[in-house]
Amino acid sequence: MNIALIAHDHRKDAMVALAHEFKATLARHTLMGTGTTGGRLRQECGLEVELLLSGPLGGDLQIGARLAVGEVDAVIFLRDPMTPQPHEPDINALVRACDVHDVPCATNGSSARILLAHLAAARPA
Repeated sequence: MNIALIAHDHRKDAMVALAHEFKATLARHTLMGTGTTGGRLRQECGLEVELLLSGPLGGDLQIGARLAVGEVDAVIFLRDPMTPQPHEPDINALVRACDVHDVPCATNGSSARILLAHLAAARPA
């Protein structure tokens, strides 16, 4: 599967912890991530992650474009609902694209763990 990994600034530590927890599962898939999030996952977890632009510079839109043409199978987007984001329209567009194209989108730690636990239990193809 092609999995997009995104985390707002106050959720990046949680994304790194989640990636450590599910490292073996994530390593079986093709990963892409927005700027800093993807870089931290590479550096701190040793995962191979394709780095896109940071979210505020268009990374969310890059993922949305790939998703729209069938190149993203799941999105884990740890959002910070308490902090206004300057690129909120891009964020809403990405989440909407997940809904339009019926792509799983986990936006918090609990839903991400459910998604990743399901992938961990699935037999590799």
